[in-house]
Amino acid sequence: MQQKHIRITIRTVAADAGVSVAAVSKVLRNAYGVSSELRAKVQASVAKLGYRPRLAARAMRGRSYTLGVLLPDIRNPFFSDILDGLNAALIRTQYQPVLAVSPSVSIEQTLVDSMLDRQIDGMIVLGPRMSLPEAETVATRVPTVFIAYHEPRATSFDTVNNDDQMGAALVVNHLVATGRRRIAFLNLELADRGALVVTGQREIGYRSAMTEAGFAQHIDVVRAELTSREVQIAAKHLLQKREPPEAIFCWTDFIAFEVISVANELGLSIPEDLAIVGYDNTHYCDLAQNALTSIDQSGQVLGLQAARLLVERVEGRTKAEHFVVTPRLVVRRSSQMPERS
Repeated sequence: MQQKHIRITIRTVAADAGVSVAAVSKVLRNAYGVSSELRAKVQASVAKLGYRPRLAARAMRGRSYTLGVLLPDIRNPFFSDILDGLNAALIRTQYQPVLAVSPSVSIEQTLVDSMLDRQIDGMIVLGPRMSLPEAETVATRVPTVFIAYHEPRATSFDTVNNDDQMGAALVVNHLVATGRRRIAFLNLELADRGALVVTGQREIGYRSAMTEAGFAQHIDVVRAELTSREVQIAAKHLLQKREPPEAIFCWTDFIAFEVISVANELGLSIPEDLAIVGYDNTHYCDLAQNALTSIDQSGQVLGLQAARLLVERVEGRTKAEHFVVTPRLVVRRSSQMPERS
């Protein structure tokens, strides 16, 4: 015989706690003026009965207490650092994150619409692919914070970024100091977003630092889609040139690990034959087989600040804020000074 499921409602909770429906509603909304005794009584009934407010009903009362979080992919380990920070910030609030992954530009807007249909209170978009007008349109529909999207003049949304130009300059200056001159930059395809996105900012920083160091003639930018095959093809193209680079600066650790693999396959010694530097300082950089020099941009701080800004937006702040993390270089074996015989 099929078991009948009994639906627990706010009235069920009120009856169990011996209070009014209005009193339960005040506790659930964290309303001002609720006594600790009443709160404890209602929360005890909620826990005992396993009551979960319906999302639609909560939204009709003004808030759903859910925040959309849109990621460009789930392969990059740096994103887990950002999510750790975001979760650490939200655990002290009533808000819950709802994650979605947009593997392509065409899916991004569909997922945004889908989240809005679920009546989220706000949205964090990490590494957005959308244009500035599209971003502004999203921000008029729901409070929005963009991570890794450089538009400090925006007034309709907040941004949380690393100083990507500075980070790229730190890499170039470090490699120049170790005696490298032919320093290539392995970047992602920029499409038409240019300086809005981190890859564009890092390329600007790389080109500027190479020029300031007096090595403009060695500027070498190769772009590849974010797949193992495309990155490996680009890395082999660089390393099999008649005059290959002495160092490769990769726009993220995720592809730097691929370059390490290709260099090993070609019989190159790291760092003697080739220096490799990544960006993000993910925990995989510390593994002995990688020992990857990388730029630390404090992923947890980015997540914490994005969550803070979004909750402030949802709760009424209208003036835009643009938070920027100062990067730092973490040097490991992959770019140390090569030994000269």
